Amino acid sequence: MRDISLRHISVPLIKPFKTALRTVETAETIAVVITDGEGRRGYGEAPPTLAITGEQLEGIAAFIRRASALLLGQEPLRLEAALALLQRGAVGNSSARAALDMALHDLAAQQAGLPLYRFLGGYRDTCRTDFTVSVDAPARMAQDAADIAASGFRTLKIKVGLGDVSLDIERVAGIRAAVGPGVKLRLDANQGWSAKEAIRAITAMEDAGLDLELVEQPVPARDLKGLAQVTRSVGTLIMADESVFGPQDAMALLAERAADLLNIKLMKAGGIRHAVTICRMAEACGIECMVGSMIETRIGITAAAHFAASQPNVTRFDFDAPLLLSADPVAGGVRYEGADMFLSPLPGLGITDLKAEYMTEL
Repeated sequence: MRDISLRHISVPLIKPFKTALRTVETAETIAVVITDGEGRRGYGEAPPTLAITGEQLEGIAAFIRRASALLLGQEPLRLEAALALLQRGAVGNSSARAALDMALHDLAAQQAGLPLYRFLGGYRDTCRTDFTVSVDAPARMAQDAADIAASGFRTLKIKVGLGDVSLDIERVAGIRAAVGPGVKLRLDANQGWSAKEAIRAITAMEDAGLDLELVEQPVPARDLKGLAQVTRSVGTLIMADESVFGPQDAMALLAERAADLLNIKLMKAGGIRHAVTICRMAEACGIECMVGSMIETRIGITAAAHFAASQPNVTRFDFDAPLLLSADPVAGGVRYEGADMFLSPLPGLGITDLKAEYMTEL
């Protein structure tokens, strides 16, 4: 690697994104561009998601600058050696590590002359994403869900976990009535319930025939016993998200059978290298995975989509983040046609440039 540079990207969302953990009005991220000796550029990004990864913009930039000293001069095709250097002495900083990991994978695949999904295994070249309904008043959420379904999305991710459990049940009932039986509903409580509240809410929704596909992270991240209790007490599939960052977390969840599904995010895993490890661990245990994201641009989503497309054990996709932005700061990369996503046949991520009007040099 010849050069590693950073850019700060800031793009307002179309409307505020609300969950049980936070409200986001503007997408902020640090973009990483690694240039090799022949002028090829690899791209990555790291959004500061303080409520989940504990990172802020300044810390991400500082970590990447420190790590850059280890990576400069390394050969991208010696990928494992470069990634091992990146992990050395790194505690936390999962999104910052992910940004560098993405860019290194992008460059390695470019040097190999392959799209990244083929470089990683080449299982498929398309994905179909869900679309998120932010937590709000029940009537507002029902209308939002109906509008999204009418635009062609057949799987909705419903944010709950903010306020009384009875209100969450009302929210989901209203959404099911608004969209009808042909739309899948995934709930995401973002750690907003206790185990008892989760069992009560999910059981009530099952009894009401609301037909949930899954419920994501119903309890606090470190409450593995509570997560396992919920998983064993309800018929609906339970997915771990904030409970699983790296392979060690995945090992604990899988050993306990604390969840039916795992949500892998590059920003939690520290990049593609550990994401592949988690996915294969889950596959060995008969546990399917979803790949999701934070509030990211098409840099991170393109990298996540290439990883997801390369793995047969990834059966669900949550990649709507770029659709929530008021503008697109990325040229090239994954292409959307409604809910369907198509990976570029170009080598690497297929990202060709970043648009200057949305970023500042760091």
